[in-house]
Amino acid sequence: MDTYSTRSGNIGDTLIYCSITFLKVCNCCRRYSAFRKYLIIALVCFVYLFFTVHVNHASTHQDKRPDLWTGSVYTQSKTNQDPTDGEANESFIPTRSNVVYITLKSKRHKPAIIRGTVRPKFRRKKVKVRYQGSKDGKQDKANKYEGHKNTNGNEKSWKRLGYSEQSFNKMDRFVGSDYSAIRIYSQRAPPWFSNDDIAAMRFLADSKITHIEEVTPRGLSSLILFKSVTNHTDDADGCRKCCGVVKRPLDMSEVFAYHLDRVLGLNRSLPTVSRRFHSLGDGHPCPVVLWDPSISPVVDADHPSERLTWGSYQASLKYKCWHRGVTPKPEWSCTSIHHYEWSKLVVFDFLLQIYERLDSNCCGFKPRPEDTCVELGHHGECRDKDNTELTHIVHRRHDPHHLVFFNNKGYFDRDEENLDFKLLEGIKELPDQSVSVLRSQRLREKLLQSLFLDQQYWESQGGRQGIEKLIDVIERRAKVLLTYINAHGIKVVPMSS
Repeated sequence: MDTYSTRSGNIGDTLIYCSITFLKVCNCCRRYSAFRKYLIIALVCFVYLFFTVHVNHASTHQDKRPDLWTGSVYTQSKTNQDPTDGEANESFIPTRSNVVYITLKSKRHKPAIIRGTVRPKFRRKKVKVRYQGSKDGKQDKANKYEGHKNTNGNEKSWKRLGYSEQSFNKMDRFVGSDYSAIRIYSQRAPPWFSNDDIAAMRFLADSKITHIEEVTPRGLSSLILFKSVTNHTDDADGCRKCCGVVKRPLDMSEVFAYHLDRVLGLNRSLPTVSRRFHSLGDGHPCPVVLWDPSISPVVDADHPSERLTWGSYQASLKYKCWHRGVTPKPEWSCTSIHHYEWSKLVVFDFLLQIYERLDSNCCGFKPRPEDTCVELGHHGECRDKDNTELTHIVHRRHDPHHLVFFNNKGYFDRDEENLDFKLLEGIKELPDQSVSVLRSQRLREKLLQSLFLDQQYWESQGGRQGIEKLIDVIERRAKVLLTYINAHGIKVVPMSS
C-alpha cells in the first residue's frame, strides 16, 4: 500500500506541475501579438512532426530482416555467397545468414512476347552456312534441302551451322567446375528427381571434358558428344553415363522441357542441364543432354525398314496396342510402343508446342517463315497426312514399350489462338498424375523449385523474372488443355509404368 500511495502521489504532483506550466505559457501567449502566437504554434507542430517521422524511420529500419520467408523456393544471397560452398551437399542446412527466400506473391508484370526463349536475339542471329558443291544459288538450295532430309527429322547438323569437333578449343575440352552448378540448399532435392537424375545433372554440369567428337548414331542425325573419360571408341555405343550431347544455344528450351517432364511425373526425358562453352554461341550457355547409346527410332511394324507414319500412329491409338497385356493382331499395324505412351507424349508436346514429332509439316497451326517446315517447303504437304512420317520417335532397345523424349525443343512464342491441336487428334485418355498437377494450382511453385537447381539456366533466362514469363506461357496452355479435356470428354486415368 505504501508503494502504491507513493506512486500515486508522484503522478499527481507531475500532473499539477504540468498544469501550472501550461497555464503560465497560456498567460504569456495572451500578451503576444497574433503573429507571434501563429509562429509559436507552427514551431511546435514542426518539432512534433520531426520527432514523429524520425522515430517511425528508426523503428522500421530496426525491423528489417536479411531474409524473406516464402515457403519452399530459395536463392543464395549474393553478399554471403561462397564459391567453395557450391558443391551443394544434400546434408547442408540453410541458415538465415546466407539464404534469401523467394516469395510466390510478388507482383508480376504482364509477360512480353517471347520468341523461343527469353533471349530472342539468338533466333535473329544470322549464321554463315557452309555448303560443299556448286556456287549456283539453286544448287545450294537443293543441297540444303537434301541435307535436312538426311539428318532425320528437320534437325540441322552442327557442320551445316559452322560447328564441328574443331570448334571446341582446348579451354572447352578440359574445362571443369570447381563448384557445382546444380544448387541444392535444402536437405534433399525436390521429390520428382531421383538420385540418378541428380547424379546425371551434376555430371553434365560439372564434369571435366576429356574428349569431343562428332558422331552419327544408327538411325539418328549427327551429334556432338563430349566425354569425361577416354574409352577409345569410334562410335557412341560404348558411351554409358560418361557422355553428353551438346546442343545449340537456340535449343535452350530443352532444359525447361526436362524439368517440366519430371514435374508432371512423366519421366521420359533424358537429364538435361545448361553448360557454358567459350567457343560456341559467343560464350552463351548450351543445353547438354545425357547420352543413352541404347536409344533407336521406332519403326512401322508392317514395314520395319520405314519410319512410323501418321496413319499407322492413328491405327495404334484406335486399337490400343499392348493395352492390358493384350498382344496386338498383325492387321492392327501396331508398333512396340504401349498405348499409354502416346498420351504422355501428347501432354508434354502440347504444353511445349513441340510439333516436330507428330506434326513435322506444321499442318495444325500457322507457322512462321523461320520454322523448319516452311524452310523445307513441307508446309504444303498436308493433304496426304496419312503418309506423313513421324520424326524423333525413339525408344530404348532393351525397353521397346516405352518412349524416350529426345530433341525436346519447345516454343514459347505461340499464343493461344495458334496452338497446334493436331497433336491431340485421336487421344481419348490422358495420365491422371500429369493432369492433377495442372489442376492443383501448384505448377508454378514446382517449376520454380525445379528450375532453380540449374544455376546456369536460371541466370541465362534473366533470373526469376525471365523464368516467370516462361511459366506464364505454360500455365495459359494448361488452362486451354484442361478446357479441351472437359469439352471433348477425355478420360483421365492412372498410367503407371
